[in-house]
Amino acid sequence: MNVMLKKPLKTLALMGAALTLAGGVASQAVASDWTPSRAVEFIAPANPGGGWDTLVRTTSNVIRTENLADQNFAAINVPGGGGAVAWAQIARDNRNDHKLFATSPPIILVPLAGTSRFNHTHFTPVARLITDYSIVLVPQNSPYQSINDLFAAIGENPRISVGGGSAAGSMDHISIAGAAAAAGLNAASVNYIAFSGGGEAMTNLLGGHVDAVITGAGEAMAQLQGGELRALGVSAPERIPGLDVPTYKEQGLDYTFDIWRGVMAPKDISEDALRYYEDLFARMMETDDWKAATERLGWLDAYQNSEEFGAFLDLQLEQFRSVLGELGLLRN
Repeated sequence: MNVMLKKPLKTLALMGAALTLAGGVASQAVASDWTPSRAVEFIAPANPGGGWDTLVRTTSNVIRTENLADQNFAAINVPGGGGAVAWAQIARDNRNDHKLFATSPPIILVPLAGTSRFNHTHFTPVARLITDYSIVLVPQNSPYQSINDLFAAIGENPRISVGGGSAAGSMDHISIAGAAAAAGLNAASVNYIAFSGGGEAMTNLLGGHVDAVITGAGEAMAQLQGGELRALGVSAPERIPGLDVPTYKEQGLDYTFDIWRGVMAPKDISEDALRYYEDLFARMMETDDWKAATERLGWLDAYQNSEEFGAFLDLQLEQFRSVLGELGLLRN
């Protein structure tokens, strides 16, 4: 089981990296004459502090500070169900040209696990923006000094818990399960605890309610700089600049996992509005403020336009279907 599980995850990471390298920005988007007539609701489908929230607030701030739009992009948190609550609300508002939401692998994984009836095909891809990586955190006083220490402890005591900000069977769960499989453990035996966003997961880690947390490297920066938490490993193929954390590979685990993040819109958004947003995000990624933000957060630019992003999502569906099948979590 472990060998079969590791292969699709490794393939997934390599495919994402290849698409990142292949994607340009300036030539990908076509400008539109349409512009928003009121504030744009920009939804993070989780509580504040997680990856979706960080993406929404970072992009909204850059759009404002770089004067890229006449209307405000209002960050709104809609937590619940690993994204399912927000997706249901957005699906009911399927013709709204003034609504966007942040997205990442859970838009594929949560429906496959059977906890949402809405998947990526019920929405319109606008643009893929960045790639982030998973990072495993423990409190400063934790006995675990490396990712192998943690997995050795889990092998001896399956009650040791790893929290994450996505639902069971979703992104954080898949990421830690794949790493455990690479370490020789039964991936399905990892005691994963789901929280409503990375911020809540880290709060529970600091409160001693879980033994470790897996989250996005970008959203962990502030906590690591504050000195309350330590990082055991990161799922990147090489060390992330500005984040002195050893990769899994450095610690003997042949495993990487990349977390793409992007923007989607309601299903029946107008073509003019779609072209406007597609062009807006392409221009945003060329700005100095965006480049400074991605460097600070350890993000890698991975732009795809709407059509490319849609094709990428279809490929992700088939790959994640295989992964969830190996974990015994596939429901759809």
